Amino acid sequence: MPTLDEYKGRTPAWCPGCGNFPILKIFKDAMVELGLEPHQFTIVSGIGQAGKFPHYLRCNTFNGLHGRTLPVATGIRLANHEMIVMAVAGDGDCYGEGGNHLMHAVRRNVNVKLFVHDNQIYGLTKGQASPTSMEGMITKNQPYGVLSEQLNPAALAIALDCSFVARSFAGDGEHLKSMVKAAVQHKGFSLVDIYQPCVTFNKVNTFQWYKERVYRLEPEYNPEDREEAFKRALEWGDRIPLGILYRNNRPTLEERIPIISGRPLVKQPFDRAKAEATLREFY
Repeated sequence: MPTLDEYKGRTPAWCPGCGNFPILKIFKDAMVELGLEPHQFTIVSGIGQAGKFPHYLRCNTFNGLHGRTLPVATGIRLANHEMIVMAVAGDGDCYGEGGNHLMHAVRRNVNVKLFVHDNQIYGLTKGQASPTSMEGMITKNQPYGVLSEQLNPAALAIALDCSFVARSFAGDGEHLKSMVKAAVQHKGFSLVDIYQPCVTFNKVNTFQWYKERVYRLEPEYNPEDREEAFKRALEWGDRIPLGILYRNNRPTLEERIPIISGRPLVKQPFDRAKAEATLREFY
């Protein structure tokens, strides 16, 4: 059984009070409760404060380019689908630069768990608006306020029939831990959008702002009702629902590729002679 000490990584360099700290702690707790050892999964991250996340714990890690977490995560899953693969990204990293990759990962239903640290601002590059910044919000780069309509990641994912869509909040540790565990245990692409207040650059969407608005979905709520899920996803403002908004069960990308459906690619025999013969056809 793993212990928290096994997950100890480097000392975080986030700002004091950053919403990333509770996410890191809760993630470690969730992995221990799931009985996962650090070597049993890989985390792919991009660029940004969220991209530093795997540096601060022990695991297999790949740091990719800005917005390119999901192509790398997909490649790892296709090479070895016995490896649990997670992706960690910020709202700018995933919904901005990586928005096109998100749509196609959802469509393919690759069995990757995506945790987005959504602080509604670009933190690493010092405070310009991200796709999830509220319309009218004033930032260093938008002195007249954000002119674009705010992106709703959960509604987008449900519209694309994402296999698992959840929302949580860094200020509600028990709820967030349950969402992390549920996403890891779900078979299929999983998106967990985590509201993670940035105490330095976002003075609007603070911990207090969220605490006054978020509520947990009712026990009787049915996440398999797509129409109702879409309605709840659009509920954002005075009241914001947290929980598993939508869930379905459909074949994963890995299951639909015949050559790897029975055995991971990394465990299949490799004949160098055949590869060389194929290459000679292009000479």
